[in-house]
Amino acid sequence: MEYPLNAHKPDLLWRLLSTDHGLELWLADRVVEDKGVLSLTWGSPYGEHHTLLARIVEREKNSHIRLQWVDEEEPEAYWEMRLGQSELTEELCLFVTDYAMAEDLDDLHDLWDGNLERLHQSSGF
Repeated sequence: MEYPLNAHKPDLLWRLLSTDHGLELWLADRVVEDKGVLSLTWGSPYGEHHTLLARIVEREKNSHIRLQWVDEEEPEAYWEMRLGQSELTEELCLFVTDYAMAEDLDDLHDLWDGNLERLHQSSGF
């Protein structure tokens, strides 16, 4: 999936994509990193909530972050956020790769569309 970004400060954008504080602004309600594992919580930490753990597989500054859910049984399943230029427009884009079964692709696109809408709302990018 490719999302154009209105970003003139790639370092700031990188922090939003690759740090627990940055991700907490748009991806999940609470994000904590500990020893290369992100704990992502949606909902109230003191009430009803859902928490998933994602291992940071690879993180290259101003380039990409690749993660894998800790409880993922498929060893090749991962999700990745990568910064790059659009081949058509040459503008800065976020390229998202997320492993999913074919029947889940529409839901996955809707999920990432919502995530990017929150990123735009919280940062202007």
